[in-house]
Amino acid sequence: MHFYRKLLTVFFVVIIAACVTTPISNKSAFIMIPIRQEIALGKQAYNQILKEEEDSGDHETTALVKQIGLRLAQVSAMPNLNWEFRLIKSEQQNAFALPGGKVAVYTGLLPVAMNEAGLATVMSHEIAHVIARHGAQRMTRQLILTAGLMATSISLNNSRQKKMIMAALGVGIVYGLTLPFSRSNEAEADQIGLTYMARSGYDPNEAARFWKRFANMKAGQKVPEFLSTHPADKTRIALINRYLTRAKIDYNALKVRYGLGKTIRFKETDSNGNKKESKRGFPKPVPGISVETLR
Repeated sequence: MHFYRKLLTVFFVVIIAACVTTPISNKSAFIMIPIRQEIALGKQAYNQILKEEEDSGDHETTALVKQIGLRLAQVSAMPNLNWEFRLIKSEQQNAFALPGGKVAVYTGLLPVAMNEAGLATVMSHEIAHVIARHGAQRMTRQLILTAGLMATSISLNNSRQKKMIMAALGVGIVYGLTLPFSRSNEAEADQIGLTYMARSGYDPNEAARFWKRFANMKAGQKVPEFLSTHPADKTRIALINRYLTRAKIDYNALKVRYGLGKTIRFKETDSNGNKKESKRGFPKPVPGISVETLR
């Protein structure tokens, strides 16, 4: 009997230790993955992704992405992470962030962003996924479901675990393995991201305008239900407008504000070294890197 009492005590201590509160939203989350382990997995996944991607040749816009990212990171709940920001050459309208502060934006997204504040809308949303530890939350759920893996021993080096980890982080190979974060995760990332956007000096009103532009560019396209766990465009914009009151208080309290920032006039270099202006394309689901976060 004494043994079972001790076991029960240990069990409750572990449960309590695994409960965390997310900044800004103040929501409770159950996470069994130690944060050091989570950061290590994010770094491994990031390095693996970058092996298959090409950096943009537009150094001016790349510098702007880094500047925006650092401003957002400094006002986040994890300013001391080893933050890294990349601009990837691709027509995909995409962006992602991984545990440990590894963030990338795809050049195809720039025409929709239009300005610094538009880009900050997306980047702050992605950074919010890192701060809220949504990837670790999904890994925890997978561990509970499988009940066969120790949280401290999961690794990308284990082929059996690799698919589960990459899918949880939003960077799996196919839709069957990688789903966007849940609607509640996405709404939470919008809320946290809007706050960080405002606190870093970017006009939070641009967030609703960005999502309207993105919705309009879909030109009536509908995402199949099994691919879309994100809020509908109207729902997302309505929620953002609800969060705006708090964000505008933070924004108006700043001594230094950037407003919309610079207009993004992105030009990419082709294989012959000639500069060509970016094209406006229609957003589409992208297997792999998670910005169905934008859907």
